[in-house]
Amino acid sequence: MNTYTGKQLAELVQQEAPDMNLRTVRYYTQIGLLPQLTLSGNKRVYTDRHYRHLLAILTLSRSGESLADIQSKLADMPDEEIAKIGGRLKFLQPEQLLSGDTLMVSEDIMLTVSPRISAELRLELQETISRMLKEGQ
Repeated sequence: MNTYTGKQLAELVQQEAPDMNLRTVRYYTQIGLLPQLTLSGNKRVYTDRHYRHLLAILTLSRSGESLADIQSKLADMPDEEIAKIGGRLKFLQPEQLLSGDTLMVSEDIMLTVSPRISAELRLELQETISRMLKEGQ
């Protein structure tokens, strides 16, 4: 198990999310959004578990969830699920979104697809999602 200082953890997360900083790590720790710190000798340290939680928190917050909702959602979630959520962060990075083409599916839904997707498949995706929305109403 790797251990980190708050600064090291912030720098590690910055590789995935450049806007992360030590102040945010400390704030999330203070409000209980991150798991309790682990003791290593007489020092409190962050671990890989905290890293996975931070990635999940960033993913969910960029998806529009409030910190309170994120806290309750992650509270009883298994670590494997938290890691899966955090793994989706790369899809919510501004450069990833800007490199794709955004399709308006409805007033509330936009779909960003890779420019490598054919025009036919884009249209099919858009129509399928529109149909699913109509069926769900």
